[in-house]
Amino acid sequence: MMRLADVFRYSLQAMLGHRGRSLLILLAMAIGVAAVVVLTALGEGARLYVLKQFTTLGSHLVIVLPGRSETSGGPPPMLGETPRDLTLDDALALYQSHAVGKVAPVVIGSAPVSWQAREREVLVLGTTAEMEQVRQLKLARGKFINSNDPHRGAAVCVIGHTLRKELFGNQQALGQWLRIGERRFRVIGELAQQGHSLGTDIGDLIIIPVASAQALFNTESLFRILIQAKGRDSITPAMQAAEDIISKRHDGENDITVITQDSILATFDRILTALTFAVAAIAAISLAVAGILIMNVMLIAISQRTAEIGLLKALGAPNMEVMLLFIAEAGLLSLCGGLAGLALGMGSNFLLDQAFADFSIAAPAWASLGGLSIALLTGVLFGYIPAKRAARLKPIEALTRRR
Repeated sequence: MMRLADVFRYSLQAMLGHRGRSLLILLAMAIGVAAVVVLTALGEGARLYVLKQFTTLGSHLVIVLPGRSETSGGPPPMLGETPRDLTLDDALALYQSHAVGKVAPVVIGSAPVSWQAREREVLVLGTTAEMEQVRQLKLARGKFINSNDPHRGAAVCVIGHTLRKELFGNQQALGQWLRIGERRFRVIGELAQQGHSLGTDIGDLIIIPVASAQALFNTESLFRILIQAKGRDSITPAMQAAEDIISKRHDGENDITVITQDSILATFDRILTALTFAVAAIAAISLAVAGILIMNVMLIAISQRTAEIGLLKALGAPNMEVMLLFIAEAGLLSLCGGLAGLALGMGSNFLLDQAFADFSIAAPAWASLGGLSIALLTGVLFGYIPAKRAARLKPIEALTRRR
C-alpha cells in the first residue's frame, strides 16, 4: 500500500514530466479562478459604492416625493404624477410631528452662473439652513445660508469648490457678487471637497435659499422634501406623520410617496448581491470547461502511460490505488491552477483598486475560497473517469500497449 507522501511524489513527478500538458491545465484553471475572483470583486465593489453613496446622504432620512406610486414590491419610481404640488408650507407643517427632527425642502434647477467674464451652467439647489445637517455638508470657508424666514429669500449663496476654482481662480470668493440667471447673489460660503453623491458633483453645485430658488425658476412646487427623523426608532412614525399631515393639507387626498433611505439601501443591496452571485456563477462555468480539459488530457495521458500503469499493476498495485494516483494527479493540477488563479485575481484586483481610487475593489472571502474549492472539486470529479479507466487496464495488455 503506497503512503500518502508517495502518492504526492508520484503525482508531482507526473506533472513535471509532462510540462506542456500540465501548463495547459494550470492556465485553464487559473483563468477560471481569476475570473471568479475579479468579477465578484467588481460586484462587491459596486455594492459597497452604492451603500457609501447613500450613506453620504445623511442618517435617519425620510424622503417625501410628489405623486402617489402604487407598488407591489421594490422602491417606487423616482417621479410620480400628482394633482397637487408639494409646497414650502407642506414642508414646514411636518414640524408638527415629534418624530421629525429637521426638514429640508428642495428645489432643483439648472442655470448659468457668471462672475465677470466667466460663466458656467451649473446645478442650483434651493433649500433651507437645515440641509447642512440633513445632508452632512461640510464648509471649507464662510457660513451656510441662515435659518431666517424660509418664505423670504435672501440674495446669498454657497458654492462648491470646483465652481469656486472655475469662476474665481486664486481670487477670494467670499463676499463677491455673482449672477445666477438674471439675479445677483453674494457668496457667503464655500463647500469643502466631498466628491460625488448619487451622480451629483457636490463641488459643481450652488446652494441658495429655497424662496430665492422658487423666484429664480418661477415655481411654487418643491422637488423633494428631506426629513431627518430624531432617531432610528422615529423613522416609521416620521413616515406616517408625513403622510397624515400632508394628506390633511391636501383635502384628505394621499397624493405623495414616502420612502426611507434604509428601504432604498436594502433594495439596492439585494439587487447587487444577487448580481455578484450571478457573475460568480457565470465565471464558475469556465472552471467546468477546465475540468473537461483535465478529463480529456488525462485520457490521452493514459494511452501514453499504459506501460507505466501495467508495471504498477504487475507489482501488485490494486485498482483503487491506481485510481488514487490519477485522481491525486488531477487534484494536484487543479489545486496548483486554483492557487495561481487566486494570485492572478488578487493581483488584478489590486491594480484595479489603484486605478479607481473611489471604487473599492476587493473580492469577498467566500469568492476566493469558493473559486479555489470549485477548482479542486472540478478537477477531482472530472479526473475520476480517466482514473477509473486506468485502473481497469489489465497488466499484460498495458505492458504490451494493447487497449
